[in-house]
Amino acid sequence: MKVYFKNIYQTISTILIGMSITFRHMFQKKVTIMYPEQKLQLPERERNRLFVNMDDCIGCDQCAKACPVSCIEIETIKAVPGDIVGKTGTTSQGKKKALFVPKFTIDFAKCCYCQLCVFPCPTECIYMTDVFEFSSFTRDGLLYEFTDLTPEQAAEKRKKADEFAAEQLKKKELAAKEAAEKKAVAPPAVKPAEEPKKDTKPENNETKES
Repeated sequence: MKVYFKNIYQTISTILIGMSITFRHMFQKKVTIMYPEQKLQLPERERNRLFVNMDDCIGCDQCAKACPVSCIEIETIKAVPGDIVGKTGTTSQGKKKALFVPKFTIDFAKCCYCQLCVFPCPTECIYMTDVFEFSSFTRDGLLYEFTDLTPEQAAEKRKKADEFAAEQLKKKELAAKEAAEKKAVAPPAVKPAEEPKKDTKPENNETKES
């Protein structure tokens, strides 16, 4: 019987202690916010999800080389003469674009948000944003593709580049063949005969007196 009443006392006392803490905090200043309706202001130098402005990307691959976890993959296609890369063929800083970028993917499942890829970019096309809510149920959902070329456009640019390279190689081989033929037809150069060397040693005609 004693144990029975002891258990009742402990139950009531425990509830009262918990409720006293609750009531005490009800009249204090709130330290939490109604997330996600309300959000705290991020610091000025936050490091969150990356973004790539493809209008300024020149395909230099510097960001991928600087990445310590190899989460950036870039493929490029050389532009043929007369072809315009992007909308204007130049970046916003006036730098000429000579490479198409059919693939620019960032795997945010690997990214460690170190920001080392941002600094070597010569056109400042890759930078950190304030977006930090991008969770996904699958790993593929964290693989972001930034290229502005469709697969059909990329295949067309790759075909044109291959055709131009083959044409240039053919011209080079033809020029080498013509040079070899001219060399074979041309008469051999006749080496001029060398003039006999004159004896410059003075003759001693004087007789020695005995």
